[in-house]
Amino acid sequence: MRLLTIATALGLLAAVSVGSTYAENTACSTASGEKKLSGAAKTSFMKKCVTDACDAEAKEKKLAGAAKTSFTKKCVTDGLATAEAPKK
Repeated sequence: MRLLTIATALGLLAAVSVGSTYAENTACSTASGEKKLSGAAKTSFMKKCVTDACDAEAKEKKLAGAAKTSFTKKCVTDGLATAEAPKK
């Protein structure tokens, strides 16, 4: 029962983070464009920017321990995947 509760909570956190991930990605992409970064410098900047945004969001949600780690990992993965998605 406890495992089901934890899985449900993590699922809800993931669903809530999708919208904010897009906003973080947009802000980070805009910042990297303003700095005229490309290649490895852009990749490094994007990873740090998205990670910092996800950490701030986890702190805002008052997450700690395994919940914070899981949330941050998924948030960063989603944020970087969105950043690398081809623009139409």
